[in-house]
Amino acid sequence: MNPTPDEFQVTLANCDREPIHIPGRVQSHGVLVAFGAGGVVTHISANAGAILGEFAPALGQSLADTCFGQNAQMLHGVQECLRDDGPDVQPVALEVELLGRRMEMVAHRHQGVTLIELEPLPDDDRRFDNHAFQGHRALGRLRRQRTIEDLLAAAVQEVRRLTGFDRVMAYRFRHDDSGDVVVEDKLESLEPFAGRRYPASDIPAQARRLYVLNTLRNIVDVASPTVPLEVFDPEAPPLDMSHALLRGVSPVHIEYLTNMGVRASMSISIVINGSLWGMLACHHMQPHVVPYRVRTACDVLAQVLAANVQGLMARSHAARMESAASVRTQAIQHLLHADDGIFALQSRAQALCDMLEAQGLVLANGGRVAVHGGLPVAAGRALVAWLEEQATTTRDSFVSRNCLDDVPAPLRETLGVWCGFLAVRFAPASGGWLVALRKEQVETIAWGGRPEKEYVHGPMGTRLTPRGSFDVWKETVRGQCVPWNGADREIAQALLAELIRAASVRGAEVAHARTHLLSMLGVASGGDTDTAAAPAEASSAAGRLRHVVGQVLDASRLSSGTGFELRPEALDLSALVRELLDQKGEAYPDTRFVRELPRQLMLQGDAQRLRQLIQSLLSNARVHGAPGEPIFVQLAESDGTAVLDVSNTGDAIDPAAVDALFDPLRRPTPGERAGGLGLGLYIARSIARAHGGELDYAFADPFVVFSLTLPVQAAVVAA
Repeated sequence: MNPTPDEFQVTLANCDREPIHIPGRVQSHGVLVAFGAGGVVTHISANAGAILGEFAPALGQSLADTCFGQNAQMLHGVQECLRDDGPDVQPVALEVELLGRRMEMVAHRHQGVTLIELEPLPDDDRRFDNHAFQGHRALGRLRRQRTIEDLLAAAVQEVRRLTGFDRVMAYRFRHDDSGDVVVEDKLESLEPFAGRRYPASDIPAQARRLYVLNTLRNIVDVASPTVPLEVFDPEAPPLDMSHALLRGVSPVHIEYLTNMGVRASMSISIVINGSLWGMLACHHMQPHVVPYRVRTACDVLAQVLAANVQGLMARSHAARMESAASVRTQAIQHLLHADDGIFALQSRAQALCDMLEAQGLVLANGGRVAVHGGLPVAAGRALVAWLEEQATTTRDSFVSRNCLDDVPAPLRETLGVWCGFLAVRFAPASGGWLVALRKEQVETIAWGGRPEKEYVHGPMGTRLTPRGSFDVWKETVRGQCVPWNGADREIAQALLAELIRAASVRGAEVAHARTHLLSMLGVASGGDTDTAAAPAEASSAAGRLRHVVGQVLDASRLSSGTGFELRPEALDLSALVRELLDQKGEAYPDTRFVRELPRQLMLQGDAQRLRQLIQSLLSNARVHGAPGEPIFVQLAESDGTAVLDVSNTGDAIDPAAVDALFDPLRRPTPGERAGGLGLGLYIARSIARAHGGELDYAFADPFVVFSLTLPVQAAVVAA
């Protein structure tokens, strides 16, 4: 059995285990009565007679015999709790009158026990009568805010307006559970607390759990002694008061508030995704009663606040993930099409740093190391060596540090101002690492008093004494970076997956290129270099290799100035295009070619070379066109010129890259899918010009269009 509150003594060693959910006591301004499963009074606060007089229930009394059973309104509320089949129910709240006094009655059930709490209303409670209007106004104001800071500022102002507290503060908790007072609304005469930080120990773990479970906590008078509970069965477990409004307050917390000069308080939890994200804390310098109906309005306001904060955080997270995905895609495409492997990312290093909110970057693979952001190469090399040493035993592919306390002192000295890193290991076999680094964040923290617990005895004898001073105490923190958060890790994990994929693709390409080159050399030695091989032949492996060798030889002829040896003849260009389209359709049934061709279009030309040119345009459109979208092929004659347009759906080519499209030495642009040696367009334009024509690129949204123009030369055209 758990120790009873009287048996548990709070010490420095166990204050975070104080059983605050079973204090066995209530605040003195109200009365608590508990009914067991059989509808019998099992617990009652010792002040029931003083507050309720003749209406006070007695231990062991049945519900029907109590004041709750003799008042139809109250009986209905209690029975609603008793008959519900679920383990717990939402509170049932009523305004009742006993002994000529107006009271608020709140009933709820927890763990099979129905708890009824009665709080007398103050004589001046009519000043809260417009709380519904004010609450509606407050909710409307919250919905208009567009930043978290503005939300918190509006919330503290509206809660203070609703409740009348002297000070209302908005806390936001950090990753280490310490909390910052982000904003406050207060009497001008009070010392400002905004901007101060309070340690995690100010809210022990068990208190945090209760703040999530029961989101509103109210203390009417810090100086008023609590009242014990009288128990029907002394052997029964302590009454769980996790959801009780009147639950007695920990003596440590009482002393904490007293040291701050606070006589009354209220806290409202801001819970996001099941965790305590922040809190609205209310202080009053005198005892202060806030009716339950007003407190619930504040609780609803905090729930709306939490929902809006969560929405803003979700949108911010989504925007960052989208931006990171774009940066990652561009970087990986660049890596895949570059010759320098991972080190090709040096040109994208700043974008990667911005993506990870880092200031430095290290790239390593195969014993080579490159750095960005001012980090010395020696420091980057030493860090990668340490990471490799650690990974040998841990086999971790993902490592992060917010400080370097666990790294060897020589490495810390080498890294200097760089105090944190996030590293991904994408190629274990070759020592492939990408490491983002952050510099030391020298931070001066304005603590609300020294954060350490006081090792002195206080009013509770051997109990822990909280801090006695809340004057600002400043501390300078060094040796740490801004912590890597969940979003940073999510982005880095996605980058790791893409780097692993890219490393695999590049490895496969290297293996293929090696095999391909050996095959090319073998075919070339056979002497068959006919570049105008039949499509059926070109569909075979040998044909494809002959095509590659032919392209190399054509490029060699053009670069040497030899040029093409054309064999012009009268030919039907329309028939030639129709034949090639039929062959493409059979070879690639998933690709749809939409054709607009005249019945006949005669001209003088080299049939084999024009076949090679048109084949190149059709292949280019198929490889680079959007999957599933048709390819349009249009042939017409105008003013003595044959015009063949091949159009595929795609993105416009960067204007800076257009001039390089027909360059035999160009490299594929990022995002361009590989389609051979990159000589096709160069050779195609050369063939067009050898015929006195031209090959050009244009973009007609959403189509990429390559246009071939050829002189007809006394051709016969038939529609």
